[in-house]
Amino acid sequence: MKHFSHSLGLVALAAISVIGSACAKKTAAAAPPAPPAPVAQSRPATAAATTPQRAATASAPTPVSNGARQPNGATRARIEELLAKIEDAYFDYNAATLRSDALKTLQADATELRDILKDYPTFKLTIEGHCDERGSAEYNIGLGDRRAEVAKDYLVQVGIPVAQLGVVSYGKERPVCQDHDEACWQRNRRIHIVTMAQSR
Repeated sequence: MKHFSHSLGLVALAAISVIGSACAKKTAAAAPPAPPAPVAQSRPATAAATTPQRAATASAPTPVSNGARQPNGATRARIEELLAKIEDAYFDYNAATLRSDALKTLQADATELRDILKDYPTFKLTIEGHCDERGSAEYNIGLGDRRAEVAKDYLVQVGIPVAQLGVVSYGKERPVCQDHDEACWQRNRRIHIVTMAQSR
């Protein structure tokens, strides 16, 4: 009887242990998973962080490159005025070296011209090379080109970007004087700076 009672006690204890374990599993299984706190908190924080950024992007002005800008009427008139003051620079016979008077002519307003042109990088000038009537047409085209290149090199040294300066030689084809004497020939041995035709 004592042995039976002891066995019954063990069976009861085992049953309680199994039932307790099963209840613990059910309790553990039945408990709903806790919501992930970091995910729930990070979404509003992310949204709050990106909203001002998007708003700032939307409200920021689109940068406009001044690469395509052209001078307005007043600025264009000032450029033309400066070019008129930079009178033709003259050369000696059969020479493509800038004389002191030619340098003085180019120096006069080149600095102000440079300061204007830097704001309009697509605005360009053309330096024309001219010769007197003596010599062949072919020779004078080459001489006029060398004269224009010398003036261009000087203006680049002053600070005008090389990309804004073009050269062309007319040789003896566009004289400003038609007389056949030294005074006239001197006037024709020159460079002349003009604004390049702008594409619209």
